[in-house]
Amino acid sequence: MNHTEHTFVSPGPAGLGALAVACFGFAAVFMGKVSVGGLPLLAAWLIGGGIVQYTVAVMELKDHNMTGGNVFLFFSAFFMFGAALSTLMKFLMLVDVFGDVTPHVVVEGYCWLAGAVFLTLVTPAYLKGAKLLFLIVIIVDIVLWLIVGLDLGLLDASLKPLVGYLLMAAGSVALYLAGAIVNNHIYGKTVFPTFGVFIE
Repeated sequence: MNHTEHTFVSPGPAGLGALAVACFGFAAVFMGKVSVGGLPLLAAWLIGGGIVQYTVAVMELKDHNMTGGNVFLFFSAFFMFGAALSTLMKFLMLVDVFGDVTPHVVVEGYCWLAGAVFLTLVTPAYLKGAKLLFLIVIIVDIVLWLIVGLDLGLLDASLKPLVGYLLMAAGSVALYLAGAIVNNHIYGKTVFPTFGVFIE
């Protein structure tokens, strides 16, 4: 089969929508708008997003999309499923299910360090994609490095709202791009501009 022949249309817009859901949910946490009781609910939504992103990853890899397939696969595992399990575990610790155990997020700082390095190293590949997609990745890069600093105790907690606002920005751009991709495809013309690519 020729690599340009696809058996399905791209599920990328759904993946971007799932990313936006996660970004908005995490943003609410970082902006201090979610109490302990909201954590299991966030975890449930992240599991839903993980299903979408895993599906997108498999389909993108099948279509030989090295960058998108691998990044969506990584995000489905750690931004969605891993984060959902982490959120549930934090909830159980905070409500004393395990006794007097406090979440020690330093370990997540080290895990996110690997995640931040991974995404940062693959970011140049997105220069060949839509400019808006590159912008989303840059914002998420910054967010991950801030989370690393916060979890490792290298940055002050006063930066948490900044992380929330950046996540809202990334999610908003992701929603716009998802809508643009679908509408532009359906109408066969530019309905919503995506502003081209940096490198053809």
